[in-house]
Amino acid sequence: MLADLKESIVGRKIGKTRVVPVTTKILFIFLLIILVSNLASNYLNLMFNRTELINQMKDLLGKDLRDIYTFCNNQYEIFQLIHDEKKSVDAIKLKGVAQLKNSHAVVLGLKRDQSYFFTSSKAVKIAPFKDKASFEFMESHRADGVDEGFLPMKINNKDYFAAYKYNSKWQIYLIRAEEENEFYQKQREIFRNVSIMIAIITFLSAVVGTILLRRILKYVRLLTRSIMRMAETQQLEIVDLKKAPNDDITFLGMAFNSLSSTVNNLIGIFQKFANQDIVIKAYRDREVKLEGVQKNLTIMFSDIKSFTFITETLGSDIIRLLNLHYDKAIREIVEHDGIIGAIIGDALLAVFGALDDVSHDGHHNKSLQAVLSGYKMQEVAAALRAEMTAKRDTILKKKGKLSPEEERVYKAVLLEVGVGIDGGDVFYGTLGSHVRMTNTVIGDNVNAASRLEGLTRIYKVPVICSQYVKNDIEESGNTEIYFQELDTVQVKGKTTGTKIYWPMQASQIDDTTEKALEFFVRGLKFYYNGDWPKAYKEFTRCKLKVARVFEERTLDSKAPAKWNGIWEMKTK
Repeated sequence: MLADLKESIVGRKIGKTRVVPVTTKILFIFLLIILVSNLASNYLNLMFNRTELINQMKDLLGKDLRDIYTFCNNQYEIFQLIHDEKKSVDAIKLKGVAQLKNSHAVVLGLKRDQSYFFTSSKAVKIAPFKDKASFEFMESHRADGVDEGFLPMKINNKDYFAAYKYNSKWQIYLIRAEEENEFYQKQREIFRNVSIMIAIITFLSAVVGTILLRRILKYVRLLTRSIMRMAETQQLEIVDLKKAPNDDITFLGMAFNSLSSTVNNLIGIFQKFANQDIVIKAYRDREVKLEGVQKNLTIMFSDIKSFTFITETLGSDIIRLLNLHYDKAIREIVEHDGIIGAIIGDALLAVFGALDDVSHDGHHNKSLQAVLSGYKMQEVAAALRAEMTAKRDTILKKKGKLSPEEERVYKAVLLEVGVGIDGGDVFYGTLGSHVRMTNTVIGDNVNAASRLEGLTRIYKVPVICSQYVKNDIEESGNTEIYFQELDTVQVKGKTTGTKIYWPMQASQIDDTTEKALEFFVRGLKFYYNGDWPKAYKEFTRCKLKVARVFEERTLDSKAPAKWNGIWEMKTK
C-alpha cells in the first residue's frame, strides 16, 4: 500500500532515470502557483496596509506630540509661578507615559547639548542619546525655520520612527517615537496567521486535487505502468481500456494499442522468418548487423527420400504435404533449442548451440538436442504416414480398391526422412546486404552433415552422426543415447576415412535389438580385420536392416586387396 502510494507520488526508477508521474508534476506546479500567488497577494496587501499604517502613525504621533507640546507650555507657565522645575518635569513625564500604549514607545525631551531633559517610557530604560545624524537633521531644519517634522531615529540602538517639535520655552526638542519592530509586530502576526491558513488550505487543496487528478489521470498511470512492464519484458501488450472515459487520454491509449497490435503482428511475422537468436539480438541491440563469428555448433541435415517421385506425382500439392510435415518437424527442432538454418524444398538444415550466447533458459547439450530432434522428425514422418494410411483404409472400405493414380498418390505421401548430424567449428552469422540479408552457417561440418544424411539411404538407418556428436554427448555424461558404430567410410571428395555412428535411443533398445546388435558388433570386428567369411556369418544372423548392406559386401567371402577397413564411397 505504502509502496504503491510512494510510487504514485515520486514515481519509479527505470535504470538511472526516475520517471515522475505527470500527476505529481501537475500538482506541484498547481500548488506552487497557488502558494506564490496567495503569499504574494498577502504580502502586497501587507505593504499597502503598511503605507496606510505609516500615515496613521504620523497622525497619531503628531496628535500626541501636539498634546505633549501644549502640556509642556502649560507646565512652563506653572514653573514660572512656583519655580519648581522638578515638579513640572515629573508632570511632563507622567503626561508622556499616559500617552503611550506600546512598551517600547517613548516621549523624549532632548536638550541642544544632546542630553535628556526628560524621558517617558512604560518599560524601556533609555540609554544616552547617540544618534548624531538625527540631531543634526533637526538642527539644520530648525536653522532653516522648520522646527517640526518626522524622521527615522536610533534610540537604544534600535530603529524608531519619530515625530519632533522644538519647544522654545524649555529650549528642547520634544520627541514622540514608536519602535518600528514593535509597531509592525501586529502586521507580522497577521501575515503569519494568514500564511498558515494559506498553507492549510493549500494542503487540503493538494489532497482533494490528488484524489481528483488520480481519478481523472487513472489511465495515464495505467498506460505508464503497462509501458514500463513492456520495457522490462521486451514484449508489447494491449492495455485494458474497457472502462476508460471518452477523452484524449483514452484516445492515446487506443492509439497505443493499435500500434502495439501492429508491431506485435510485424514481430510475429519477423519471428517466423528469422531465427530466435536473431530476434533476441534485434530486441537487445535494436539492429541486425552483417557479421559472423566462429562458433562450435552441431549441424543437423534432413532430407525427404524419393522426393523426385513425390514431386512428379503430387504436382503443386507438394507444398501442402511439405507444410504438413515441416509444421510439426520445425516445432520439434525449436522445442529442442534448435534454429532453422535453411529450408530448401525437401531438405532442412538446423543448427544447435547458437542460442547459448543469447538465451538464459538453461543450456542443454547441443548434440543431444540434435539427436533427439532427429528422432522427433522420424516420429512426425511416421505419424503422417499413419494418418495417410488411415485415409487410404477409409477409401478402401468405401470403394474396395484404389485406382492406379490413387495408389501412386498414396505411395507419394508416405514420407520417409533421413537425418545426418555432425558438428564442430563453423562460421555462423548474417550474410547478404543491408537491403536483404539471411542467417547462415558455413563450414565443412555442414557439408559433412549433408553427406551423413545421404548415407542413411545406404545403411538403412534413420539417423547417422559423426564421431564429434558421439564424443560431445558422452563427455556430457548423458546415457540416453547408445552409439552403434556403423562403418568407417571415405566419402567422395575426402582423402581420409571417418567413423560413422547410428545414435539409438537407449530406452527403445529391447532384448531382440540388443541380441541383433551383438551379432552386428562381432561381424563389424571381423569386417574391419578383413576376415569377411566370419563377418558374413555374423551379419546373416543379425536381423537389423543395416546388416543386409554388409551381408551383400562380404558375400564374395574375400576382402579387397590392401584392405584397411575403410569403405570408399563412389557417390555423394
